[in-house]
Amino acid sequence: MAAPWLLLLLCVAGGVPRVRCQSAPDSTGIELQHLVRYANSTRMQAGKGSSIMSMLSDVISIDCGLSEQSSYVDDATELAYTSDAGLIDAGSNYNVSAEYIDQSHWRSHRQVLSLRSFPGPPGRRGCYTLPSFVAGTSKYLVRATFMYGDYDGLNKPPIFDLYLGVNFWKTVNISRPDAVHVAEVIAVVPDDSVQVCLVNTRSGTPFISSLELRPLKDTLYPQANATQGLVLLGRHNFGAADLIRYPNDTYDRAWTPYTNPEDQWTTILTSSRVAMEVEDRKPLYDVPSVVMQTAVRPSNTTRNVMWFPWDAEPNHVYPMPGLLPVFYLAELETVDSKQERRLFLISLNRPNSSPSWLIGDFDYLVTTVVSRTTGRPVPFVSPKENLVILGTTNATTLRPIMEINSTILPPFINPAELFTPISTAGVGTDAQDGEY
Repeated sequence: MAAPWLLLLLCVAGGVPRVRCQSAPDSTGIELQHLVRYANSTRMQAGKGSSIMSMLSDVISIDCGLSEQSSYVDDATELAYTSDAGLIDAGSNYNVSAEYIDQSHWRSHRQVLSLRSFPGPPGRRGCYTLPSFVAGTSKYLVRATFMYGDYDGLNKPPIFDLYLGVNFWKTVNISRPDAVHVAEVIAVVPDDSVQVCLVNTRSGTPFISSLELRPLKDTLYPQANATQGLVLLGRHNFGAADLIRYPNDTYDRAWTPYTNPEDQWTTILTSSRVAMEVEDRKPLYDVPSVVMQTAVRPSNTTRNVMWFPWDAEPNHVYPMPGLLPVFYLAELETVDSKQERRLFLISLNRPNSSPSWLIGDFDYLVTTVVSRTTGRPVPFVSPKENLVILGTTNATTLRPIMEINSTILPPFINPAELFTPISTAGVGTDAQDGEY
């Protein structure tokens, strides 16, 4: 396989798991030895085959607030979810208000219809302790989901903080009752368990709808290491019509369709398999072929530029968060190498700004990954200025490498993942329940 004409960097800154759920200062942890047993038995009773049986012992899927001893298999992912009732002795179970339960589009998303809330004074924290001793890996995707649904009848969506161990993860700001807020982080967990904690910050009662733990290969996402975690800002699947998760994605990453802004983009599709670029025979990101089978390019081929915004969500711990992007690019159209070249820039925040990547000459149906594995993240500027720009408009830069009589084809993009880094130096340390 010919190596892509890629890294010309214009600028680059160099047994059965047991869960203990705790939530009150005087709570006694209850070991959740039957978590996976429930999942396995539920899966077998569902009679849907054994395609995921090998995964069930390695993943944890908790539907917080589900009625006691209840469990089910999710219709979309075919992964088993179990209740945290009987698995935690603090907090209160609620269902969202009837008006949201009755909405048809929520019936297929059962995890958001129930929740567990943790009332208490400011500074109080409630913690779930999840096992993380899957053989052969110390890297995990941790995902928490929240939907307020006016469960308390106050119509006041709360704001609270989320922690991974003793490390600040993010501020959960629920914008409206029917909004689903998803917090996701990729982190290295050095010990056999990891805590997820909700902290009251004087802006309402913390709550949680679901909590999921997914093991990753240690080789994936090299930016996540012993001291740095990756908080997901967006996992955009350009050109796709539907959400893609497990079983299409082995790691149950959620690839979300990105809306075409006012028909400014043209969708490119293929039904052919798209291969992954590998390094030392190990893929660093391992994106499913089905995700790579769609892409977008500018509809206006005379301008040959496209852009989309990013928001790093500034907070009281990281007021100026940065961006660590991962772009996935695969040529889905045949290119006449004698007359055409696919060559374009990816700039962040401003056209032709630093850092920029000049990339092109992609292998057909082979994924090329463009990312920053070293150096500092791209600085946050402002919501209006934070842009990812792809274009062929910098003639001065392109002229020295353009071939005579060759046509420069427009830029394109398949999926992209946008992360902001957080410190995870103490992720293996238990965060004691109670107040600061």
